[in-house]
Amino acid sequence: MRRRRLILPASAFVLTAVVLAGCATATPAATSSSDTSVVETAAVVDSDLAADAVIAANEDATVTRDDEWSEADAVDVDLSASSAADAVDGVERDGSTVTITAAGVYRLSGSLDGAVVVAAPEDAVVVLILDGAEITDVDGPAITVASADDVAISLAAGSSNSVSDASAYSDDAEANAAIYSAADLTITGTGSLAVSGNGNDGIASTDDLVILSGDIAIDAVDDGLRGKDALVVEGGTLDITAGGDALKSDQDDDATRGYIWISGGTLSATSGDDGLAATTDVVVSGGALDLTAAGSDSAKGITAGAVVALDGGDLTIDADDDGVHSDGSVGIGGAVLDVTAGDDGVHAEQTLEIRSGTVAVDAVEGLEAIDVAISGGTVDVTASDDGINGAGGTTAATGQAAGPGGGGEQDSGQTVVISGGTVRVSGRGDGIDSNGSITISGGDVTVAGPTGGGEGALDANGSITIDGGTVSVGGSALVAPGGEQAWVAASISGSAGQTVEVTDASGAVVASFEALSDFASVFVSADAIAAGTSYTITVDGSGATTATAGEALANQGGPGQGGGTGGGQPGDGRRP
Repeated sequence: MRRRRLILPASAFVLTAVVLAGCATATPAATSSSDTSVVETAAVVDSDLAADAVIAANEDATVTRDDEWSEADAVDVDLSASSAADAVDGVERDGSTVTITAAGVYRLSGSLDGAVVVAAPEDAVVVLILDGAEITDVDGPAITVASADDVAISLAAGSSNSVSDASAYSDDAEANAAIYSAADLTITGTGSLAVSGNGNDGIASTDDLVILSGDIAIDAVDDGLRGKDALVVEGGTLDITAGGDALKSDQDDDATRGYIWISGGTLSATSGDDGLAATTDVVVSGGALDLTAAGSDSAKGITAGAVVALDGGDLTIDADDDGVHSDGSVGIGGAVLDVTAGDDGVHAEQTLEIRSGTVAVDAVEGLEAIDVAISGGTVDVTASDDGINGAGGTTAATGQAAGPGGGGEQDSGQTVVISGGTVRVSGRGDGIDSNGSITISGGDVTVAGPTGGGEGALDANGSITIDGGTVSVGGSALVAPGGEQAWVAASISGSAGQTVEVTDASGAVVASFEALSDFASVFVSADAIAAGTSYTITVDGSGATTATAGEALANQGGPGQGGGTGGGQPGDGRRP
């Protein structure tokens, strides 16, 4: 039951530390309680977010491979002829409708102002080779698969083909796409196909839709490609303009269906709604994707009901809403992801994990989930609000959302854990923010911010713990962390692009970093820094200031002392 939607029972998160620094309030504060628990309404997912594991948990899509049929067996059908089709076995013509009634391979060529219909036995495998075919039906779909077991549309080498359908469909019309199939549908070949979905979708199957190859251009008033049970892209060149979703799989009666899997090919899509939209999973393990989701405030680049798994491929996303969104979890394990978003860059209602790959985000909130875990890869976040945010869920005490500030400035159980990788975060709000805790045990982490009124470069309602790795901060508000690894902080100012160096008494550089934004103070935690030892901090080799490791600045709260941003005395939990 990896994708069954339900309300999880409350599981208590005992508060092990008091507030370090409060998160910016966006929802009413919850009533304070030492046994506040977090309750989520979200998809239940397995802990393994790797693409292979996610796909293995789904039902296999049905595909008709090229080696399962022979072009040599093709029967030629001239769509332009008025009566020649009558003499071809398995083909019937009734006015402007050409009907395929038997299993077999059929080569379609010529122009037809009408429709091609496949009405074959339920166990039939039908292959339509489009070889210079131009099919236009002003009354319905250009190609309809009414019945068959499996159907393949092959685009003949060197051929140009086109299909165009009606400009409108009745609300109760089942067949409502330029190419519509009630059976599993595969598209293959090396030729080209132009699809005009004038009344609704471009290509739609109520079963599985698989794209193996071909040069396919789709312009649809609603969805570009829709495979209800599954939508799989293994190759080809796809250019899609859609008023609705570019690619969609929306089976909601089977937890192993309703997924999108892209393992190859080149996809360029502009959509009025979501780029990739799946009821269950979106998996990308290869290919090159360029997604623009613009036209509504809710248009997302990728959205899934259970899991988004990005383990390969090169993805560029520009979205009005979230770049990548999952009602469950997001796993990134090798993809190259470049996101520009009007809301969150990558958002998960449960877990967001980055194991490897390259992630670049420019958004309002960079990365957001109840639990954010970064163990590898290269992550570069620029955010107009918080860069990385551990937020989400609801508190059992109030039933209110535990988004930013939603835990009533108390630890409500969310986590940000960084154990590896290279992480660069620049936030106008908080750099790394958690309504629960922040733990850093490895990796190379550079943080800038806040530059526009946030509460801390590292800001948590619970504990901030540094046990390893290198953490470099150039910001305006700092919090003294707990943990085993020593740190040093100093009041020294500089600008974006300048180099901050920490040297020991012998003049040896023990740590250095390039500032991501203007700063008024710095903080560095590294293995080479020893508690109680004096260090010299410089900016571009000048403005030397001396600081002792482990000594907090006047405006630097200690573990368990964070709070609001109003006036107060050092050490009382409020930054002056």
